[in-house]
Amino acid sequence: MAEVKITLKRSVIGRPQDQIATIKALGITKTNRSVVKTRNEAIDGMLKKVAHLVEVTEA
Repeated sequence: MAEVKITLKRSVIGRPQDQIATIKALGITKTNRSVVKTRNEAIDGMLKKVAHLVEVTEA
């Protein structure tokens, strides 16, 4: 599987609780922080839910 770099570009302040929980589950703690994850179906689903908050690039 390919790896992706996920960067939080927008704040989660004022967002619905499920979006905040998704960002926490991805392991991102603050704005402009990045994590590298192996792409699979679960990660793809999480990225769809918070696509407007994150930037995804191939790692």
